[in-house]
Amino acid sequence: MAGAVVEPGMDGAQRFLSDAAARGLEVDVVERPAARSLEEAAGILGISPGDIVKSLVVKHRDGSFLFALIPGDRQISWPKLRALVGVNKLSLPHADVALAATGYERGTITPLGSTTPWPVYADATITGRRISMGAGAHGRSAFVDADALTAALGAVVADISEPN
Repeated sequence: MAGAVVEPGMDGAQRFLSDAAARGLEVDVVERPAARSLEEAAGILGISPGDIVKSLVVKHRDGSFLFALIPGDRQISWPKLRALVGVNKLSLPHADVALAATGYERGTITPLGSTTPWPVYADATITGRRISMGAGAHGRSAFVDADALTAALGAVVADISEPN
């Protein structure tokens, strides 16, 4: 299912909600105090770090990007992700490059409402549960069913992470 058209002037939170609605995805957005780390955000939300899914922007050598959805208590397994994507080089871009590629600042990044709809790869460990993720603005977190999210995004679900 296609996402929403990003309208000029929409802020990140509006883009996030518009895209989720266009995909028929139920999200619960909560306001929270600023957090200095993923662990602190988990404590504020009353969940474990593994229940927060990081939306990481990954850059291909050719200049295109993808999103990798990784639980907060895990990290990208570069060999697994490269093999799945079929390339020999991927990297995490600088914050300004990620902002230009998605329209989101670090700490707010999500595939939902990205200014460019890059492919999404989700770690298999997120399936079958309710997760929290960035909601397009600082001080906001979204709760969503991971299976509904991956289906709505047309994500490739695979083993792409390893323990921290």
